[in-house]
Amino acid sequence: MLTDTTKSRNAKLRSLPYQDVEWTGGFYKERFDTCADSMVPHLQRMFESKDISHVLENFKIAAGDVEGEFDGTVFGDGDFYKWMESAVYTAVRTGNKALLDRLEEYVGLIGRAQQEDGYISTKQIIGERSGKASRLGDINDFEVYNFGHLFTSACLYYRLTSRDSFLQVAKGAAGYLKKLYSEAEQKGEVQTAVCPSHYMGLAEMYRTTGDPEYLALLKKAIALRDSVKEGMDDNQDSIPLRNHEKIIGHAVRANYLYAGVADLCLEEADAELQEVLHKVWKSLVTTKLYVTGGCGALYNGASPYGYFFKHQLVHQAYGYEYQLPNVTAYNETCASVGGVYWAWRMFCLEKKPEYADVLERMVLNVNLAGVSMDGKKFFYENMLRRAKKLSYELIWGQERAEYILSYCCPPNLARLMAQLSEYAYGVDEGGIYTVLYGESRAKVTLPGQRNAQGESGERTFTVIQETAYPYDGKVRFTFENVAGEAPEGGEGAVSGNGTEGQGFILHLRIPAWAKGGNVEVRSLTDGHVCQAKVLTRALAGSYLEVPVEDPADVEVLFDLGMEARLTCAHVMVEENGNQVAVERGPLVYCLEGVDVRTETLDDLLVPSDICLEPEPFEIEGRQVIALKGTFLKRKTRDEVRGDYDRDALYQEYVDRGYEKIQARMIPYFAWDNRGMGEMRVWLPVTDVRTASATDDAGGMTAKS
Repeated sequence: MLTDTTKSRNAKLRSLPYQDVEWTGGFYKERFDTCADSMVPHLQRMFESKDISHVLENFKIAAGDVEGEFDGTVFGDGDFYKWMESAVYTAVRTGNKALLDRLEEYVGLIGRAQQEDGYISTKQIIGERSGKASRLGDINDFEVYNFGHLFTSACLYYRLTSRDSFLQVAKGAAGYLKKLYSEAEQKGEVQTAVCPSHYMGLAEMYRTTGDPEYLALLKKAIALRDSVKEGMDDNQDSIPLRNHEKIIGHAVRANYLYAGVADLCLEEADAELQEVLHKVWKSLVTTKLYVTGGCGALYNGASPYGYFFKHQLVHQAYGYEYQLPNVTAYNETCASVGGVYWAWRMFCLEKKPEYADVLERMVLNVNLAGVSMDGKKFFYENMLRRAKKLSYELIWGQERAEYILSYCCPPNLARLMAQLSEYAYGVDEGGIYTVLYGESRAKVTLPGQRNAQGESGERTFTVIQETAYPYDGKVRFTFENVAGEAPEGGEGAVSGNGTEGQGFILHLRIPAWAKGGNVEVRSLTDGHVCQAKVLTRALAGSYLEVPVEDPADVEVLFDLGMEARLTCAHVMVEENGNQVAVERGPLVYCLEGVDVRTETLDDLLVPSDICLEPEPFEIEGRQVIALKGTFLKRKTRDEVRGDYDRDALYQEYVDRGYEKIQARMIPYFAWDNRGMGEMRVWLPVTDVRTASATDDAGGMTAKS
């Protein structure tokens, strides 16, 4: 796994090794297959194309294999390293030897491009030859950011293939970074760390090699950020790190920063830094997180916390508290990927279910929305409303594209999707914690504590999860290949919780949205119900401890129930006043123009008594669960008032009345796969009851 907390001193949970957990069917297996079969090869073509990205060509030029000039983005090196993560993971998982051999060729190319002192950044290496570029001359050249993704990619490559060729390149780059920070320490000033992926990277270098030098370098890097002169909100360095209370500035940079700080806390206890993480996390989830899990409200402009006498430019950033626009929502895919990394580290650090809940929200909604159903088109930003027409042009397109100039998000999303099975469970000495529910098999080893004789009490078993989640709330757990037991007596035996011998605790995540449900533990031998628990609303947002005393002879039946619900926003979220979003289970839903017969979605209202029924529906050859129901539509202008002007800034309000209309909602992640058209997540709500409206004015559109 990318984040290996197996030996982290302060980790309360660890993940399972990559080879020990896999999706076996259903929703997440489909997404993994799309990643392996479509996303990874598509991105490879983009990176290999001289005329599209020029990324691989830059490495060839830097290595001296071909002649030419640098072209493309300055962070293209890092994008390629991220893609290599997704490629090695899917290649190992699927047995794709050809891709593994190709990856080793890429490693050789990168090694040839690397300079003797360990430095590796293609723009500067190429530019130094002609005097067009120099090292560390511009913080927005993302050199250290590229280093960070090199570190994580090389660590994963080594863990999955046992080949150390890429790790040697990473060690060389880390050596250069060590020299850089030593010089900065002597000067008492360090350059701003733009999007500090190297914090997470150095943590993984430490975890992979066991060399304390990398942990020391991580500590130094984080400590030195307070020596930045004239820092900015944009890079979260306008004030000392230990004074951070609000999440501000560039959303990707912020989430990467706090994920890296969490990595440090996992390795070395720091109560002050951990409290900082609590404050900024609370700032995010209580005032600045989109309902989809999206991060970052603003495109470009001035920091909301700046003032006239202090110039504070900001872009792709968090705004004020409750500043969450829909049409112009930024919500860069990379930001929510970084949010997943941050949430997972906090979960491993503290075992709190809220981190798992947010992680799931980000994965299933905004992250999966970043890529088309076929895995070949991508969003950079993720709006919550696509209007029929705009009188202005947004920086990023309103439709997914195969290639976008800032190509950081597609490979970031690919590596996340490739590795999602490792977010299924967390493990401690006494049991397992569910995180992502999905059809899977996982081999679990519970070491337990050692007794006086030094025996470890190791227990192993395979947990099989069967479910149609996230479309259905029913989950079935069974256990196979049960072996080992806690040693008798002493500290090795798990006691006091009904789990003597081969037993353990299954910690079931009860999501914050859950309204009810039940849990049963049944004997496979005679069907006897050993345990039963009715889930109340009070249990939502917690972990339920289910003792599994005889794993070889029981099944655990878990039913969350999934009814569609209407969600409203805080009154200070001005754009969502008197509006609701529709959620079902962990999924946020949206309305697309293709699924309702009306001139514009702006005429549609949600009656507060709406009944939304699940409906199997196909989009781009893939099955989803849609929601169908009766909405209210404002009567047309011709029926009520002929001079109504949709383009007028202000005009007299006239009650146009309502009529019933059938519409279909789809999961937000599945939108923009059926052509350009309107889309809304937030819809006006009315207390006018469906029964009070006139008869239907239209029907469902044809199946897409």
